[in-house]
Amino acid sequence: MPLVEIPRFVASFSKVALGRWAGQLPWELTSQSSAVVRAMLAGLPIGEYVVSEEVAIHRTATVEAGAILKGPLILGTGCFVAAGAYLRGGNWVAANCVIGPGAELKSSFVFAGTKLAHFNFVGDSILGENVNLEAGSIVCNYRNERVVKEVFVRLSAGLHGTGCEKFGALVGDGARIGANAVVAPGALLLPGTVVRRTELIDQELVPHTGG
Repeated sequence: MPLVEIPRFVASFSKVALGRWAGQLPWELTSQSSAVVRAMLAGLPIGEYVVSEEVAIHRTATVEAGAILKGPLILGTGCFVAAGAYLRGGNWVAANCVIGPGAELKSSFVFAGTKLAHFNFVGDSILGENVNLEAGSIVCNYRNERVVKEVFVRLSAGLHGTGCEKFGALVGDGARIGANAVVAPGALLLPGTVVRRTELIDQELVPHTGG
């Protein structure tokens, strides 16, 4: 299997609790997100989080009434989760992130300062620092359109199978995904990538060179 180095996309990856999994491929990490988050739950600083039923919320985070949080989940310092947001399937959300109204986050790792503005879906993905998803943009995690469900990623040598049926994207630091854009399964978006509004990014069909 070709090497995809997560720290090339997310500079702080090795500096946070996830660093112990730095040798894994992105889709390997997301496919075991629940187990990974449970392992990190065990090492949280005592007293800094309110923990109930595998949901750990930092005492400085804000969760509005009407949000649905399912464990295992770690919600970091200064985060904001709006009414109507839905987090499930094992998620780790770092400091000062925003999960807006109607946004759904599933089996993902979200680094500091990243925002899912409104009505987004992100599944089985890794989002770097200061990524912004405008309203209605989604990161798909499943190839519903074909019989063979394995997700492929595009590397310099061509397409390579992940062995997984669910993997969304590895989104580098500072990427911007415009309103109503769709990122198809298996995307690897370098830091600073700009996805324009309503754009479809499907790297199985063609590499994305926007910026």
